[in-house]
Formats: sequence, C-alpha cells, structure tokens
Amino acid sequence: MKRNGNRGCVTRKTRFGSRERDWLKGDTQRGCVCLYGGTVDPQPQASGPQTSSTPQTDLQLVLCSTSTTVEELCAQRDGQGLYVQLHGDLVRRMDSSERPLQMVYDYLAAIGYKDLVRVQQEAANSDLSCLIRFYSERPVNADRQERTLLKGVFSVRKGKSQLHKWAERQVILCGTCLIVASVKDSLTGKMHILPLVGGKVEEVKRRQHCLMFSSAGSQAHTYFVNFDTLADYQRWHRQASKVVSQTVSLVDLSCYSLEAMPEYLLYSQDITHLNLRHNFMSLKGPGGLLNLPRFSQLKSLNLSNNRLGVFPECVCDIFTLTELNVSCNSLQTIPAQIGNLQSLQILSLDGNHLCSLPEELGGMSQLNSLGLSFNNFSNIPAVLERLSAVDKLSMAGNRMESLELCTLAKMSHLKNIDLRLNGLRWVKSGSLEAVSQVTQLDVRDNRLDSLDLSSVCNLETLHCQRNQLGTLTLSGFTLRILHASNNRLTTVNIYPVPNQMTHMDVSQNLLEYLPDWVCDSRKIEMLDVSHNILSELPSRLINSLSLRKLLAGNNHLQRVPVLLDHVPLEALDLQHNKLSELSESLFYKALNLKYLNLSANALENIPPSSQSEESLSTLQELYLTRNNLNENCGAVLVGHQNLRVLHIAYNHLLSFPASKLSKLEQLEELNLSGNKLKTIPSTVSSCKKLHTLIAHSNHINVFPEILNLPEIKLVDLSCNELTEIQLPDSLPATLQELDLTGNSSLMLEHKTLNLFSHITTLKLDQKSTATTGDSVSVSTPWNHGYSEMSGQRNKLCVSVLAVDRFRDRVEACYGIFDGDRNEEVPRLLQCTMGDVLCEELQHSSVDNVYMCNTFLTSHRKLGMAGQKLGASALLCYIHREPSDPGGFFSLTVANVGTCQAVLCRDGRPIPLSKIYSLENCTEEMERVKHSKAIITEDNKVSGVTCCSRLLGCSYLSPWVLPKPWVHTAPLCAQDEFLILGNRALFERVSYQEAVWTVQAVRDPRAAAKKLCSIAQSYGCKDNIEAVVISLQISEDSCTCEPPISTSELRGPLPVPVPVSATTGPNDPATLSSSSGVVSEFSSETSASEVGSEAGSTASDEHPSSGPASRSERRCSLHPATTLCGIMVPGSAIGGPHVGQFQQQQPTSAAFSSNKSDNGLDSDDEAPLEGVISNGSKLEVEVDIHCCAFQLRSGAPESPKDLRFEKQGINYPNGKMRRQNSVVVSATNGCLLAVCGREIADLKKSPSTSSLFGKKLSNGSVVAPEDSHNIIEVALEAPKKKSGYFTAPAQQDPEDQLIVPPSLEQEVREQLRGQGPLVSGPSLPSSKPCLKDPVWDNPHPPAFASSLVSGPGPVPILQHEVYDTAL
Repeated sequence: MKRNGNRGCVTRKTRFGSRERDWLKGDTQRGCVCLYGGTVDPQPQASGPQTSSTPQTDLQLVLCSTSTTVEELCAQRDGQGLYVQLHGDLVRRMDSSERPLQMVYDYLAAIGYKDLVRVQQEAANSDLSCLIRFYSERPVNADRQERTLLKGVFSVRKGKSQLHKWAERQVILCGTCLIVASVKDSLTGKMHILPLVGGKVEEVKRRQHCLMFSSAGSQAHTYFVNFDTLADYQRWHRQASKVVSQTVSLVDLSCYSLEAMPEYLLYSQDITHLNLRHNFMSLKGPGGLLNLPRFSQLKSLNLSNNRLGVFPECVCDIFTLTELNVSCNSLQTIPAQIGNLQSLQILSLDGNHLCSLPEELGGMSQLNSLGLSFNNFSNIPAVLERLSAVDKLSMAGNRMESLELCTLAKMSHLKNIDLRLNGLRWVKSGSLEAVSQVTQLDVRDNRLDSLDLSSVCNLETLHCQRNQLGTLTLSGFTLRILHASNNRLTTVNIYPVPNQMTHMDVSQNLLEYLPDWVCDSRKIEMLDVSHNILSELPSRLINSLSLRKLLAGNNHLQRVPVLLDHVPLEALDLQHNKLSELSESLFYKALNLKYLNLSANALENIPPSSQSEESLSTLQELYLTRNNLNENCGAVLVGHQNLRVLHIAYNHLLSFPASKLSKLEQLEELNLSGNKLKTIPSTVSSCKKLHTLIAHSNHINVFPEILNLPEIKLVDLSCNELTEIQLPDSLPATLQELDLTGNSSLMLEHKTLNLFSHITTLKLDQKSTATTGDSVSVSTPWNHGYSEMSGQRNKLCVSVLAVDRFRDRVEACYGIFDGDRNEEVPRLLQCTMGDVLCEELQHSSVDNVYMCNTFLTSHRKLGMAGQKLGASALLCYIHREPSDPGGFFSLTVANVGTCQAVLCRDGRPIPLSKIYSLENCTEEMERVKHSKAIITEDNKVSGVTCCSRLLGCSYLSPWVLPKPWVHTAPLCAQDEFLILGNRALFERVSYQEAVWTVQAVRDPRAAAKKLCSIAQSYGCKDNIEAVVISLQISEDSCTCEPPISTSELRGPLPVPVPVSATTGPNDPATLSSSSGVVSEFSSETSASEVGSEAGSTASDEHPSSGPASRSERRCSLHPATTLCGIMVPGSAIGGPHVGQFQQQQPTSAAFSSNKSDNGLDSDDEAPLEGVISNGSKLEVEVDIHCCAFQLRSGAPESPKDLRFEKQGINYPNGKMRRQNSVVVSATNGCLLAVCGREIADLKKSPSTSSLFGKKLSNGSVVAPEDSHNIIEVALEAPKKKSGYFTAPAQQDPEDQLIVPPSLEQEVREQLRGQGPLVSGPSLPSSKPCLKDPVWDNPHPPAFASSLVSGPGPVPILQHEVYDTAL
C-alpha cells in the first residue's frame, strides 16, 4: 500500500492497529519488531506504538515471534540483513541465526521486567528505540564518515605538464594519503597513492576551486583536483592541510561500529598508531584483522571492546608493536605466539575471563606494564617472576582470597601492587624473609580483618580502606602515606616511628586514643581522625611544627589543647564534639589558619582574634553553626577581616552588631539562619563582595538592604515575618535566586513582582484562590516542606516531586531526583514520574510490580537524554492497602542510586531505602564485577558513576540498571515524619541527627531548610535537597464506627464533634511559617495557613446513650459512612496523638477569607457586622472548645443520603475534621449538626447547594455574639501598615443561608428532645504540643471559658456561619 494525498494516512506497515493487536493476543511469544531505514532521524518518537501523528516513512512494524530469526525476517522482506543499535550507540550487523524479538525480551528481562505480558507490551512500544533499535540497512552518519575520510568524484589531472588531460576519477583522502582511482566511481583496478606527509597542498589561482597535491621528496608526484563547489574545495583544503603538517601517523577509528577496516586504509603504509577501540571488528574479510600485519610500521594497536571472543593471533606477527590493548573482549586464553612480540612494552588484558597466562609471555624482556585487572585469576601467575621489567602488578577485581608475601618476595621487580576488589580474606607472612621491593600496596575494598605488613620494610604508600580491619601493623622506615578509613581499628601499630609520614587517614574507625608515634612523627602534614571515639587530642600533636591540616570532627572531644607557640596549622575541623570553650591563644598562635569548623558543639563564646587591636588573622572560612553563641560573638568576629565565608546559623543571636558587620568587607557568603534576628543591619551594604545571604527561620520583618550589592546572587529570607519590601529602582543583574516563602504577612504588589521577573529562581507562597466552582477540598494527615541548595556548584542538579493529594484521593506521592552533574534528567523525572505511577496503579495493585514498572517506564521515557545521562531517584507513595480499603495507611518506597528515605518512629530513625553504590552494596559490587565492568580506583563504573542502579545512563548497561529497590511498611501511630534526602545530605548528617533536627522544628519546610543549612555548615559543597513529610496518622484519628441501621436512626444519637484549640491573637506563634506553594516545581501547603494549630489541642466526646447494634466499623480516616462529615454517634474519641509537627492546615478555629483577584468574591455583600477586616485575612485566630449536642434524626430517604463524601474529610494531628461540614452555628460555641433528610433538603435548596460543592479551607463556626468578644481582643493587637492584623474579612457567597426557615422549627424540636448539654469542665484536656522552636512561650487555650457552654436552655439558632479560608 502507498500513501494517498492525506499525510495522516499511513500504511499498515507503520501503524500499530487492530491487526497488530490481534496478533499479540493469546500468545506472549508473539510480538512485533520496529524496523528503521538507514536514513532515519536519530530522534525517536515520544509516543507509544498506537500513536501515529507524525509517522516516518522508513519505519515498519514487522510481526514475528520469539523464534523468528534474522534470516527469516530478511526472507520476508527481501532484505540483505538486519542491524541492531543499543542505547543510541554502536550499530552492528546481526548474525542470521539471531532472533530479534527474543533479543528484545532478554533485554527487557535484564533491566527488570518480569511479567511476560508486560514484556510483550513494552517490546511493541516505539519509545523502546532509544534503548534498542533495529535497522533494515546500516544507518549512514555523515559526521562519522567525514571524520574517517573524504571522498568524491572530481576532475583530476596528473602531473604539472599540460599534456595530461583532465578526467573524472574517484578521489579519497585517507589517513596520510591521497588515493586516486584509475576508473571512475570505482575502487577496482589500479590505485594511485600519493603520500602527503611533508608534502604540499596549494591553491591553483588560474582555475576556480582547484587544489594541487604534491608529495615530499625528490621523486615527488603531483595531482590537480578540481572541485565542483566552494564547500567541497574548502573542506578538502582544510583537511589536507592538517595531513601534510602531521609528523606522527595516527589513525583513530574508535566507536565507529566498524566490522572491518576501510580497504583504502590499508594503502597508508606509514601508520604507527591505530585505534580500533569499541567496534565490532571481524577477523576475516577484505578489511578484517588478518590484514593488520600489512602495517609494517605499526607501534600501537588498540582493539579493546570489540567482542572478539578469541585472541587474534595475526597480531603476533606485527613485530614492531610496543603497545597492545585487547581489554574487554571476553578472551579465555592467550596464545603462545604472544612471545613473538619481543618489542612489546605495554600489554593490557583487563576485563576478560583469563585464569592463566602462557609461559611464553615470560620471554618478553621489554614488557614493563601488564594489566590483568578484572579477570578470573585466583593467584598471582608464576610467569610474572620472569618479567623482570614489570614494576606494577595490576590485578584488581580478580578472585584472590589470600596473598602470600613470600610470593611477592620472589618477584623482586614488583614495586606497585594493586589487589583491590579481590575478596582477600588474609595476607600471610610464611617466613621471616623481608619483602623489600614493594613500595606501594593497594588492598582496599576486600574482607581483611587483620593486616600485618611489618615484613614489607620499604612500604611507602598503603591503601586499605573499606575492609574489616581490627588491627594494623606496619613498618615505619619509609612509610609516607596511610589510608585506613572505614575499618574497625582500635589501634595502629607502626614501628619504628614513621618520620617520613606526611599523610594519614584513619577516619571512621573505633580509635579511643592516638598512639604516641603520631605525635613523634616529624613530617606529618595532614591527619584525619574524624568519626572515631577520641576523648582528647594530645598537646604535642596540636603543637606540631609540621601539621597543616587536622580533621577531628565527630569525636568526643571536650577540650582543645592550648597552643604553646606559633604553629603552621591551616585547616582545623572540630565539628560534632563536646567543646564548650576554646583556647584563648587559638587565633593568635595559629596565624596561618584559613579554615575552621566548630559546628555542632556547645560553644558559648569564641576566643579573640588577637591580643591587641591589630589583628593578623588570615582566617577565610569559619563555621559556627549549632552552638550556643549570642550576639556578643560579633565583636570578636570583626577581628577576622579576611573572612570570606561565615556560617553562624542556629545559635542564639538576637542581633548582629551593625558596626561590626561593616568591617567584614571581604565577606562573600553569610548564613545567619535559625537565630532570633529581627533585622539584618543596614551595614551589610558595606560587604561589597557578598554573593550569598541565607537568613531563613528568623524573626526578620524588614527586608535587608542587600539589593544594591553588585555581586549578590542568592538571597534566602524564607520563614520570617516580612511584611513589605522596599526595592531600589532596579535589581542587580547578578541576582539569580530569591526565596521569600514562609512569610505569611508578606504582600507583594504587581510592581514588585514585575521587578522580580528577571530572577531565574523566585520562590513565593501561592495564596489560596478557591472559588465557588472549586471542588470540595480535603486535608490530608500529612504535609510537607522541602529545600534545595546548589552549594558551590553553578547549577542545581536536583529536583523534588511533592503531591500531598495524589490521584485526587487521600494518598500522597513524594520523590527526589539527583542528577549529580546534569540537570536535564532530574527535571524530566520530576515532570513525568508522578503521571507514570498513576498510570501503573491502574494496571496493578502489587507494590513491587507497580513501583518497578514505574521506574522502568520512566527510564524508557527519558529518551535520548537517558542514553548518556542519569540520575538517582527515590519515590514514596502513601496509600491504603488495596486488600483492606478500610485499613490504615502504608508507605511504599522505591529507589535507585543514593537517594535515601528515613522514617522517624518513636524518635528512632528507620531507613527505608537501599544505597545502590559500589562502596555500600557488596552484592551489587559482585554483580558489576561479574559483568566485567572496569571499576576505577575511585570506585566508579567505567570512571563515570559510583552507582550500580540509576535511571538513565543506559549506555552503561548491563552494569548500571534501572531496577529499583522496593519496600513497603505499614504506618502507625508512632510514625512522626519522613525524611527524604540525597547523597550529599546523608553523607554529612547521620540518620539520628536528622531525626533530632526535624523533631526540634515544627514546620516541615523550616525543618528541611535546617537540614540543608547544617549539611552545608558541616562541609558539603555539592547540591543538597531534603524533603520532610509530617505525618499525623494515629490510632486516635481513627473514629471507626459501624454503619447505622435504619431501625436505629430514630433513637437519640449523641454527636461528638472534635475541635482543636489554637493560640490566641497575641501569641506570635500564629505567624509561624509553614510549607507553602513555591513558584518553581512542587506544591506545598500555603504559607498563609501558618500557625493555625500552634497551640494545644482538645477534643470532647459524649458517651453513647442507648445500645448500638452495629455490624461494620467505619471511620473518618478511612472510607466511611458519615453524616455531613460529622462523626457517627457513639464513636469514642481518645486523646489526640501529639506528634512532632502540628498540621499546618486551617483548623475549625481559623478565620480567613477566600479572595478572588479583585479582592471580592462574585456574590459578596456587606461585610459581617462586628468583624473588622481588610479584604485579605481576618484579624485573629482563636480557640474554640465546643460541646456536642445530641440530635434526633429520621431515617434517610435513600442510602446515598448517608454517603460519605471523600473530598470533605480533614484529619490533621489525629483528629477527624470535615471541610464545610458544620452547617449551623449556635451561641456559646455549641455546634449543631443537621442530619439525614434535612441534608438532602439543603442540597436541593438553590441558595445552599453551592455549600456542598465549594472548596473551602476550614469549617470554622462562631456565633456573632462570641465573635464580638474576639474582635475586642484583636483590637488590642499592635497595628501594622500591612499584613496579618489589618486584612479585611469578606463574606462567602453561601454565608447568607444555612438552614431553610422551614426546617428551623423541626430542628428546635429535635434539640429540645436531647439531654442537657455537656458542661465546659467536662472537656478532656489534651497534651500540650512542643514549644515553638523560635518563640518559646506556651500556647494557652485562649478564650476557652467563654466558648464552652454549660447546662441551660437551647439558644435561638443563628443563620450565619463563618466559613472562610486562609
């Protein structure tokens, strides 16, 4: 079939239609293969197989099965062969016996797919072409062809004589030669070869677009070539000019998908270096490897990564070779003919399957470098004893379990031994014979539990990191460098004293003290003893005249020895100790000190910079985060006038001396977060070099004068009390990021926003703009906050996905993505992964299945970006178990790479993720080694990434896979919060410290900010991201009750209504910050909802009056049967669960307004009488303690009258709440519920129908009489020009009528039939919440007594309800 004139009409061969679907049904071994033509556009389609909006003419769908071979497919199509391409990389010709569809199935199974039906579906998806693609003919790549050669048919004349005629001939520029065919358009017949090295290429001026090529020497020959176009002329001139100027004949044909060498290359006899790496070279054929001996001058040959399978013996006939690389070719043996290469100096055999070497190899006297890493050797080959010129033994990644030092003693020529990643269990010293020749030994990443190298008397450098060493014994005669971190060392024995040692790293061990020889060492310059259990530092060590860098953080140090004299110390890290004071002489005895980190100690002051007014301090970086410093430290800091970086976050600073700050003129980065600052001095404008100001989580209410600084780049003033911003006429062009989230009283004008429009990253709170047409909103028992910091990197390569209400259900989805050095993949995952999860949940409810498929599908959807780039990813999904929809919540976590999730349960951290890095995961290291990947010394796969599982980086398959770790844990009442972080965060902050940090801060966003800030202060320079999810899922929030039978509905039913008590208007905690929606990537809770539950909580209940025979439990937390969102009578309400966070959603006591763009809702009328407002927010939040009424209600007219509207529930802090659920307000703070038939009537009423469909933020109810008392208190609040206390209230459209007049009498009759009201004192008191981390004043239940009614007659109902939103 051919196309007709309509572009949308596609032939059956290129469309996935009903014919293809029918073929796939019933048999998973059937499928289809997408075949591309040779000129296909490398950009794959982004749609699935069923999409054909812009089809390609050379794409064909071929129906086949897993048993169909290439030969059969070619016979059906009359084709010559098929080619396969993996990950957009090399293209190889397929063997006739290979089965394309089975190859796709095997590939999908290797990356993680298990279900055959899903494998069949994925195999038919055209998106898969980014991972595996088939071609019907070899694709042409013009760029690669041009790099290899220049050729064409041009007019040619030989010689300078005019007697020769012009003739059209095939002309080729290859290597260092110009080749002219004797026959047009053909390479057959005689070939004229003109060597160009040392010759000339000149322009022929009398003829347009003509070049003269001349060879060098007395017998020089000349060819004139006339080109057709100027472009051809310029290209040939440029390329030939490079050739004639060459002095070394080097040909690089690596990564060209070659099966054979170009035939014309064989005419370049002067090639000395030939690189054929990463191809598919064959032995036989016109350009096969059998032709290599024709290169008579060849010295260097690279045949690595060619899938040879056997060693090409023809190479052994190239006697001029000095360097040969046959790595990664799956070689099993090396032929004896290798001994013919007597000139060979470098032989690389890494990444094969060798377990022995031929004896003939020992005769190669000039061989000085032999690579045997990542093979299958179980011992050191004996032939090495005869290779006297080899000084380095490279045997990393083999299978040696033991090392006999006497074996090394026999090989007196070996000086450098590399045995890392071997699984070594012991190193034996069988005799007293000294091993004197070995100077460098690398045994890191093995399984050694002890190591005695005292017989290796001339050892200079030892690497033994990441073993299980308990003891280490060394000879100190020549020892210079020792790396022994990540072990279990309690002591290190070195004899004699290592007087030559300059560098020692024994971090992350179990050292309780430092040996005396450390202090006696005369030349030690760098000492890392961090992450041990040291209780003191020797005075001789700190006063050493050679020590320049001392890292002693994360120990138990209580004091630092006094400096007795001037020392050369330049860097000192003492973070995470128990220091309460420092030596007075620290700064004026260590005049060379440039870096000092004292974070996470108990310092109350810091020593002066000098003994006199004149300071000689050279300190440039000072980190004092998380101490007990106050504003008095500012006077001392002024002495360090060379300071560039100052971190003094999370101390007790009430202010920063203005006069002192002005003298820090060299300051570039300033972090003042987590203090109690109200302003930043205006003298900050004197710091002309300041580019980063971080001052979040303070009390700052005035925007600092920093926008005139010429180099300012980043300003973070989130979680403060800003009300307005005074801006200059123009902003500095350097400003790239401004964070103003969490300032609940900040109102920005359009002029200000326009001025901010050029800022690359502007973070603001998104104000709630709910309108009448919005759906009924639901609060969830969790809320989140996140923070991202770029550190010292120029770009942000991390991103966050946060959806508090996922799939429009009471579910949540959170994710973090870390691209390490790229920002493209994290952004793509952020935009697509939530949608992919939503789609996968429709196909499966098994956690391991839908999470795995989500990651694998996201991996595929990365397209071309995922071929070379990748990212660590972590995804959290909070949900109910499908098998128990009425049960509690579960948390499913999946991850690849190094992003981690930690759950806080009862104050203890519970890791939920798996770290997929080679250093942390032994089984992954073994898998990668078994796949014969080359792991570099920094433990990176092919030198690219330390992760064994990533999304993207598909070109590293099968070593790096996208299959995730999946774990599901049920959530319980003791679960307080969840922390998500990337590698940079948890490298600096331990799980337990992260939990303690978050526990101390109520606001999730402020907690996330704090985690990132302290990680930076602890020394992190990379991108950091943290997400904190507050959880309020508890036993107390479950108000489970069975459905009410029809026969019982007429009985007296008590209605307990849980409400919360919040702080009064004068409590500054009402202005506390919360997670807000930022204008970047993810959404959070609006910051204007801040502090609505900052105080204590209370709920009341009334015992059920009368028997209640019920058959099924329901609750407000789970899908349930409720009456207009009010709990079913008879349910017991326990004390609320007090978590570390307060849910930052508006409570039933929060007054606010929903405001449209013009400041008034469409149905607004006159403001409510007695309410002072300014159009944005009501003035004050109050505590309301309500008593429950007992109601009678008739049977519902239909079952749907009792239907639970899932969009209407809210249950923060373990208490059930319902948006817009309370529809009538009574005096004295009592609430009235209208049930059953009355609700149906209300819904039918035109004036009240919108009440049940509008999305509002809370269900606050207060009678007008009580509101007058509240306003009187609000009037006493301090007046502000703008912000929280002057926001006018406005009336919601549905505030006019709640109960129709026709129902009032009936409601009154029902109330009269109830028992007496519960008095105020009977209310159970709730546990107090944690104190606000910034303001420590308690949160009393304000106005409780005025709102709780006692026994008495039922008052007349009021028809107003204040149901507004922040």
